[in-house]
Amino acid sequence: MIDEIDRIIYTHIDDQHPDTLRFVKECEQWFGKEVEILQSPYKNVENACRMSGGRGYINGPGGGACTKFLKRRVRKEWELDYERNFQLRYIWGMDYGEKHRCERLNETMPDYEHVFPLVDHEMTKEDAHKVLSASGIKRPIMYELGYSNNNCIGCVKGGMGYWNKIRVDFPEVFEARAKMERLVQASCIKGVYLDELDPERGRHEKPIVGDCGILCEVLAL
Repeated sequence: MIDEIDRIIYTHIDDQHPDTLRFVKECEQWFGKEVEILQSPYKNVENACRMSGGRGYINGPGGGACTKFLKRRVRKEWELDYERNFQLRYIWGMDYGEKHRCERLNETMPDYEHVFPLVDHEMTKEDAHKVLSASGIKRPIMYELGYSNNNCIGCVKGGMGYWNKIRVDFPEVFEARAKMERLVQASCIKGVYLDELDPERGRHEKPIVGDCGILCEVLAL
């Protein structure tokens, strides 16, 4: 499938762990194709939340302010430029447990063709990690630290358990997000500001680990 791909896009946010770019570069070598890095002029989560149309909004049913300014707008601007010469066909990395996200993409972006290879092959996130390991690529360090996603450090969509882990692992990020909440007059967690969050509240998802299986021998996405 890689040979059929014209361009590989990664949208960077300054709040990503620096190790993410190491991972992108290793994947670039694995693909044998350049990974094009895009970035919003707002660059980070705090800038995006300040641009959310005034005070009172960080995230909600319509998504996060950061998603709007740092990802969705960047993609749409790229589409406008690219579509002048080509018809778009997107290949997405959602895993088998994220089929609902695939359905939503088909509904919200009906003008484009969407391909979900991990879902088509019924591959879970654990399976994908095994393929990376067998290919000699170290997964992003946030997984090694026990997080279930390689989101921005201090993802505004995280729950109580997530934020209490961030409080321990990245106290400077926790403090910065707590200050941002008061500035924007909205909270990441519904009903509670981070500077009021009980350190014992919430639960944190187990890290992604797994025994080596057949995917360590069959390297196919």
